[in-house]
Amino acid sequence: MGERQIYESQWVTLGKADVVLPSGQRFEHHTVTMPEAAMAVVVDDAGDNVLLSWRHRFVPDVWNYELPGGLVDSGESPAETVAREIVEETGYRARSIRPAVEFEPMVGMLRSRHHVFIAEGAELVGEPSEADEGTFEWVPLADVPGLIESGKVLNSGTLVGLLHFLAFTAREDRK
Repeated sequence: MGERQIYESQWVTLGKADVVLPSGQRFEHHTVTMPEAAMAVVVDDAGDNVLLSWRHRFVPDVWNYELPGGLVDSGESPAETVAREIVEETGYRARSIRPAVEFEPMVGMLRSRHHVFIAEGAELVGEPSEADEGTFEWVPLADVPGLIESGKVLNSGTLVGLLHFLAFTAREDRK
């Protein structure tokens, strides 16, 4: 029926929506809106390894592997964001970038479209310019299912990206 804003910053907007369900039930529902994000599964030229960052996230107090990526800047497309973020965070430039999938990380509570890309091939073009993005390393794709299973990949964008890549990219397509 409507929505009113409770709080706003550059990172998050909190609101309350007046909602009527198909059953007729009416209630107030909290809403959270955050900027869009873009991330990429960066695979090496041989198609055997993926570039992941081992980093700490203070809010949930966890260490985990993550894909390079970040928030989509105003006036920038998600593809431009991910190309820029790969270079800034890793020092590598992707040879090709293609869209893979889009998703909402907490549909029903949060508005924050996430764009996942596949970046095939990478060349080292310099040192990373972002110092706080963790330690990036080339991880064998064969190790990824075990990392997920052991709880070393907790970030939703990283999980979606890696699982999408493993499920939809045949081994012969990775070469």
